[in-house]
Amino acid sequence: MTDISKLPGLSSLWAESLGDPRICVAVLDGPVDRSHPSFNGAQLDRIPTLVSETAGGGIMSMHGTHITSIIFGQDDRPVRGIAPNCRGLIVPVFSDDRQGPLSQLDLARAIERAVEHGANVINISGGQLSRSGEAEPMLVKAVRLCNDSGVLIVAAAGNDACQCLHVPAALPSVLAVGAMDARGLPFDFSNWGETYQTQGILAPGENILGAMPGGGTAPKSGTSFATPIVSGIVALLMSIQLQRGEKPDSHAIRDAILQSALPCNSTSASDCRRFLVGSLNIPGAYALVTKGVRKEMSDRLEITWIQPSEAHPADTAVQSQPEGSPVDSEAVAVPRTAVATMAVPSAPMRSNGTTAVNNRTAAYVTPSQVVPSEGCGCNNGSKQLVYALGTLNYDFGSEARRDSFMQLMPDVTQLEGIPYPPSDSALRPQPEPIPFSPNPHDALQMVRYLAGFPTRNFQSPANTIPANYAPNYQYLANPSEAGSLIWTLNMELTPIYAIAPEGPYANLIYDRLVSALAGQLLQRPIPDNFVGGINGDAYQQARTTFSNNFVSRVSIPGYLTGKTITLFSGQVVPVITPQLRGLYAWHTEILVENAIATAPEEEITRLRDALTGFLDRIFFDLRNLGTTSADRALNYAATNAFQTTSVLRQATGQGMQLDTINVERSPFCRMDSDCWDVRLTFFDPDNNRRARRVYRFTIDVSDIMPVTVGDVRSWPIS
Repeated sequence: MTDISKLPGLSSLWAESLGDPRICVAVLDGPVDRSHPSFNGAQLDRIPTLVSETAGGGIMSMHGTHITSIIFGQDDRPVRGIAPNCRGLIVPVFSDDRQGPLSQLDLARAIERAVEHGANVINISGGQLSRSGEAEPMLVKAVRLCNDSGVLIVAAAGNDACQCLHVPAALPSVLAVGAMDARGLPFDFSNWGETYQTQGILAPGENILGAMPGGGTAPKSGTSFATPIVSGIVALLMSIQLQRGEKPDSHAIRDAILQSALPCNSTSASDCRRFLVGSLNIPGAYALVTKGVRKEMSDRLEITWIQPSEAHPADTAVQSQPEGSPVDSEAVAVPRTAVATMAVPSAPMRSNGTTAVNNRTAAYVTPSQVVPSEGCGCNNGSKQLVYALGTLNYDFGSEARRDSFMQLMPDVTQLEGIPYPPSDSALRPQPEPIPFSPNPHDALQMVRYLAGFPTRNFQSPANTIPANYAPNYQYLANPSEAGSLIWTLNMELTPIYAIAPEGPYANLIYDRLVSALAGQLLQRPIPDNFVGGINGDAYQQARTTFSNNFVSRVSIPGYLTGKTITLFSGQVVPVITPQLRGLYAWHTEILVENAIATAPEEEITRLRDALTGFLDRIFFDLRNLGTTSADRALNYAATNAFQTTSVLRQATGQGMQLDTINVERSPFCRMDSDCWDVRLTFFDPDNNRRARRVYRFTIDVSDIMPVTVGDVRSWPIS
């Protein structure tokens, strides 16, 4: 069994610091049994995530508890951790109750939560096998947020026994960790992809003792258990920086660990690629971080490791676990399928009565070892604000709820799914249509059921009474049923939040959600066989109505409740309570036209192109979950198009074009506020020698509804 307290150089680090409580390490893993004796005295806080269960005896809880104890186990306890005095943030992402992989979207969500709660280091003992090492945009963005915020992600390289990569370990700025045995040789199952040759480190991963739920301990092997050793060392080095009066520098520490790594000895190893950059060298990293100003290392072996020329001497080639030595089956288990296909149950029914199921491919993250996760806590106890952009949809959550709607909704006619007329035959068209069973997944039928037909305050060709119906035909609304649906905010086809209105204005919010959903349905083209022909006045009026009512995007301000809800597909999403003020629905083209309406005619085309480009960049390139302060400021800037138009008018009037959009914490702000500057940088496409120009406007996001502060500021930059 590996005794991590005997790691070369660790005793000297401990002599200087056992960790500083100002340094926070987040563990994204399974639920953690914080009542374990090893955690007595540890500062561990848990933040709400999509995994709400407490630690039990499941494989995820075992994994999360074990990983956490390697970092935070206290002195004179069953398990002694690397950085016992640092704070721990428990961020559960793997569940005992829900077997299955974790989506990259939810991993990104957890990373952002950890950053918001003050994490300095994020330990991820898991990942998704990736042929290219690339990740989905939301995960890339979350990792970039960590890099920009000075937060170091330490992630497992994976146990697939191949020259392959895992994400997030392979993403830029992440420190990847492979596993080596007691002799300092890499395990056969430890991955060695090309990217790891520049950002991967080997650490002990054989029979690492850790805590188990219920009070016991157990040794486990694999890259999952090597990763928290490195995370703990990073936390100690940050603590030493703090205690020396320096600011914790994650970039410098990452560079020091990689630059000081003990390289492969090519004379004794058959394949040096398996060593990644090299083996963990604690004294060498310490020397680089402290820039030579350090206490004398007491251990001779530690001193020789500061500038090593080779790894541990070995006469044998690289091999895996010695025969007869038990390796946790998790370490060498074949990983779960990384990509799964999910059927979206909310697909509309086709006219022949069959369900048009949309299949979407979702990438999933599975842990390198088992599949658990949890973290540290620096939560201030306040509600997590959200200002998110997306599109609306609804869900039933269960077959029973769906079937209840099917029984309550009226039969429909074959003509556009219009509710079948009531018993009064005088209202029915001639000849009488054949009734069809309703389809609750058809959003148009659902809108007509909730809002009535013709739909109140919503006129479109698809909502007008056909000529062969009685003019006074109508189907009464059922607005109270809107609260029985699970309303979701989607990013493309993926639900990111469940929307749960509360309070005295809940009915008004539901009414606005129904209207917005109705507006989204206008994406359906106006049929060419429109009554009166496509060249008539009625058709042109219909197109105008279409433009004025069409909704392409909604904004949802509110706060996370800390609760989650399971959708029909099995996906778990967090619940957001929205606020009526700021809940907008719009069509991008109409928003642009309204914003530039007062501009001179000669500027209209230029401003239209510039503002549309700005909004499209936020909606697509810079899309986000709307939880961090910077993201809420950016999303609000997209809805406050009139202020952006004034900036674009000035810049484009000088022949400049938008180059970059950045959000930075504002140096000027009111007391008890949270102000961020949206920074737009412009350049001259015809003269690259001309100075660029920056425009900045400040947004205060301390309240549920963001607000602009002060005037737009501008200056040239080289």
